[in-house]
Amino acid sequence: MSPIDGGQETAASVGGRRGAGAAPELPDGRWHPAEAVFWLLPVAAFFLLPDYLMLGSQVLITGLFALSLDLILGYAGIVSLGHAAFFGLGAYTAGLLAAHGWGEPLSGLLAAALAGAAAGWGSSFLVVRGGDLTRLMVTLGIGLMLFEAANKAAFLTGGVDGLSGVSMGKLFGLFEFDLFGKTAYLYSLAVTFGLFLLLRRLTRSPFGLSLRGLREGARRMPALGVDVPARLRAVYTLAAAIAAVAGGLLAQTTQFVGMDALGFPRSAELLVMLVLGGTGRLYGALAGAALFMIAQDLLAGINPVYWQFWIGLLLMAMVLFARGGLMGALDAWRARARAGKEQA
Repeated sequence: MSPIDGGQETAASVGGRRGAGAAPELPDGRWHPAEAVFWLLPVAAFFLLPDYLMLGSQVLITGLFALSLDLILGYAGIVSLGHAAFFGLGAYTAGLLAAHGWGEPLSGLLAAALAGAAAGWGSSFLVVRGGDLTRLMVTLGIGLMLFEAANKAAFLTGGVDGLSGVSMGKLFGLFEFDLFGKTAYLYSLAVTFGLFLLLRRLTRSPFGLSLRGLREGARRMPALGVDVPARLRAVYTLAAAIAAVAGGLLAQTTQFVGMDALGFPRSAELLVMLVLGGTGRLYGALAGAALFMIAQDLLAGINPVYWQFWIGLLLMAMVLFARGGLMGALDAWRARARAGKEQA
């Protein structure tokens, strides 16, 4: 098991222990040194890269968004092409509150989470009923419907011009959102880390283990007394709420909400991030989001027109030569290093 894989094991590692007569390990709550190093990196970036704090906050927000999709795709096996619907809903909820005089950040995030959870719970009854293809079409349809609804309600959302006039108050009444992005970065880091801790604990709990059971064999879980539709609705609602929090963070830190927050490209990019980082691995979602966002920024700076070509090339290389994304490549490297030590 990789020390920073969020508790997910590869089939090879489990199979290897089974072949040796040992039972597969269950995830535990112990922190590994590599995890501490991972979270110290964004802290160090705050001091070492002050000119890139706005980009850093975007990376953190996108990482939180990717975590929400990984919860339903990587752990519960629910495929979605419309997850941006909840992201955009959270962005508009927090943005509209701030634009109409309620600029307190934390209560705005709470309102975004509640709006996302309500939408996720309502739509979950449709999403969990079918198979993969049905879920793809239903989630895509939900996303397209919300996009067009926001476009038609231009008097409220600003339409294609976006929602402007978002004015945020001071965080805790003390810290103002400055032009340099210091408050926005630390705020995004704190929220992302807090929700990561929640998901880390959740995925290691009996509930999280049942989600993996649903992903691997949903037809067998009722024999263990699991209410499959209820379990899927619960995790879908939670993922929608977390996606909405990420959208609310975007609205608060940029003080603007555009239609692209609800668009299909944002959902598609999120799937690319999970492929790059590795699904079913909480750290994979964060690493994939960071790789995609940083590569996008660098490549767009080199060529603002054809940067997607290089992203596509990176995605193909990752699929062909690093199965399981960055986390899968890390597992493979550690396995080869361990095998080399054993042979020596």
